Amino acid sequence: MIKLSVFYIILGMNIIGCSKNGAREDSIQGPDIERPSDVGNKPNGIPFSNMLGVNGFDWEYTNNTNAFDDRKFELIKTFTGFRQYLDWDRIEEKEGFYRFSYDEIYKKNQENGITTLACLQIIPQWFREKYYAGEYNVSDRYNSLRDYTPVPKGADKSNPRSYIDMGKLGFQMAARYGNNPSIDPKLIKAVTWGDARDTKIGLGTLKYIECSNEPDKDWRGPEAQQTPEEYAAQLSAFYDGHMGTLGEGVGVKTADPSMNVVMAGIAFPDPKWVEKMIEWCKKNRVKDGQYTLCFDVINYHEYSAKRSGEYWNNPDLNANHGMAPELSNVGKVATNFRKVSEEKAGGLEVWVTECGFDVNERSIQRALPIKNKTTFDSQADWTLRTSLLYARKGIDRVFFYMLNDVNINSDIQYASSGLIEGNERRPSADFLLQAKNLIGEYVYSGTINDDPLVDIYTLGQNKIYVLTVPDQKGREEKYTLDLPGIKGVKIHTPRKGHDSMLSADQALANGKLEVLVTETPTFVEVLN
Repeated sequence: MIKLSVFYIILGMNIIGCSKNGAREDSIQGPDIERPSDVGNKPNGIPFSNMLGVNGFDWEYTNNTNAFDDRKFELIKTFTGFRQYLDWDRIEEKEGFYRFSYDEIYKKNQENGITTLACLQIIPQWFREKYYAGEYNVSDRYNSLRDYTPVPKGADKSNPRSYIDMGKLGFQMAARYGNNPSIDPKLIKAVTWGDARDTKIGLGTLKYIECSNEPDKDWRGPEAQQTPEEYAAQLSAFYDGHMGTLGEGVGVKTADPSMNVVMAGIAFPDPKWVEKMIEWCKKNRVKDGQYTLCFDVINYHEYSAKRSGEYWNNPDLNANHGMAPELSNVGKVATNFRKVSEEKAGGLEVWVTECGFDVNERSIQRALPIKNKTTFDSQADWTLRTSLLYARKGIDRVFFYMLNDVNINSDIQYASSGLIEGNERRPSADFLLQAKNLIGEYVYSGTINDDPLVDIYTLGQNKIYVLTVPDQKGREEKYTLDLPGIKGVKIHTPRKGHDSMLSADQALANGKLEVLVTETPTFVEVLN
């Protein structure tokens, strides 16, 4: 029961908070498709497999006795990335005493090509009791103050020193799971379950670590919300102990300079938020006349949706629902984040660590049933097309929300976004796995047509065209691929309940191929 309680409470933040994302998308604007020459629609060298991550929790790897569950892991292996929601006090139960139980999970992920992103969030119980004793309610262990900014009560949120406790947490995580074996063991504060010292150092199984989740949230009150400048101060402490000024044993980079610090995914995807963080670094992280950033990856959240008015109180389900990704603003937002990265942040990677669609028929984030397709079918189409869109826009990694439902029977947004159910994949996970198996190592190379969309993916001399009608009404279009000198192709179509797509060879007449394109992507592999 404890696990389930934590599960629901943790997701409360996402369910309430991320709902705000759709507020800027007032109506369908028409296909958000830029020409191949525009920013984002150009070869980028990013393997398509990077678009296939998922969000979840560490207990989704284990059975009732907390032993690693190989059957569950087989489902997780569908994906190429795992963003782990990790509550601070699941590591630091008591101040200064750290226990780690993720060694096997991180190692298994690494061995199976799954990139782990540990997202540290939620101030721990001891922190609440120590700094917020007058407000802390012991009977409300999991919810009281949980989303507060990680500073002592009354502390200056714009001062990196106020975040020293989280900086120490970052150091201990990086010391254990990073790649630096030369850390002074005296700085290691980890203990075993018997409180004996646990001095594992430099296991080399974690490359990315995220500092908090959605610091721009405005639905938990001012104590939980930060400005970009305040969050940059937190990141600076977490990143390298504010350039080493906070003492030894503080900061991720202090422990392992090679570990990548991912800024917290922001709930309101505004590139100006990142620009303000960069400006803070220019003023406050200057050494020897040069400034440094306190993050290695730009990160934001966005859910493709149609929103109308005060949608959280609007009973009209036709006014509020999920939307096919090409019809919303998500592509334009991705382009704008890439511009900020290239023009102001030295080309840092840009990640989208939350996106997805519900299947509950009353959720305002639901995928739509379309003609003979169910909501589950549309979730599959739109999820795969989201991956294709972000590959087209040059986003470096994507993590879908999420592995399992919170509650499929709940109409609260994001409660039914799961990609698996029980011991089986949903069609959405089937489609991602099939795309991984077919084009996982391929890279996006260009778009030659807007509607239907015709993308090109290449791997060396190999080429696959991906054709999609960017709509949400069951539209079909015929398109002729001009393939001079090519005598045959293999056509691949996603299908439910399988590890691989339905494939069929087809000969070409005069180097031309007419394809009936639908809202489910079709993959045409050129046979050399």
